[in-house]
Amino acid sequence: MKLQAYGEPKGTIGVLIEDHFDMTEYRLFNRRLPAAGYNVEYISNLWNNSSLQFGSNPDNGWVEEHLDVSMDVANVDPSLYKGFLLIGAYATDRLRYTVKPEKGKPNDAPAVELLRRICATTGVKVGTICHSLWLFCADPSLIKGKKVTCAHNIICDLENAGADVQYGDDGTIGSVIDGDLISAKHPAFTDELIDIFIQEIEKA
Repeated sequence: MKLQAYGEPKGTIGVLIEDHFDMTEYRLFNRRLPAAGYNVEYISNLWNNSSLQFGSNPDNGWVEEHLDVSMDVANVDPSLYKGFLLIGAYATDRLRYTVKPEKGKPNDAPAVELLRRICATTGVKVGTICHSLWLFCADPSLIKGKKVTCAHNIICDLENAGADVQYGDDGTIGSVIDGDLISAKHPAFTDELIDIFIQEIEKA
């Protein structure tokens, strides 16, 4: 799925997605990013298929949102994108699945390999929200020492991976910028994440 910018496009933002993604984030990404002038391209591990359909969390007892994705993570050149967003809920947990793990072997899930390429590309912004930093936890070298925020559920995962989780009066704080990484706490902060993400892209 690819959404076109309203008017002259300023570039493309890639969104990594899988089943059980957050509906609030999905709907706001689809509404606000094209309105701000950016094409939006959804990306996933397609398991050698030309496309796959993914569904949202069944928050109201049924799956309300579906999308077809035809861009495989293996075919993404990070330098061609203005930035990437990792959608929340359980999607990034699914994306870090590795077929044949072995003791001492780095995670070789295709989405984790893409994340390594993204992080190695200077100036490419990455926005995360809620549970989506789980994808970083698959390779702690990508998150060690980084200041982040996240859903309270995964604080232990991030701290065990060496991240510097930021706290405030209400647990983790709403949003954090650390270099090219922008993180937000949970879906209630999606608008704030988008605001900061666009500001960081446009001042780069």
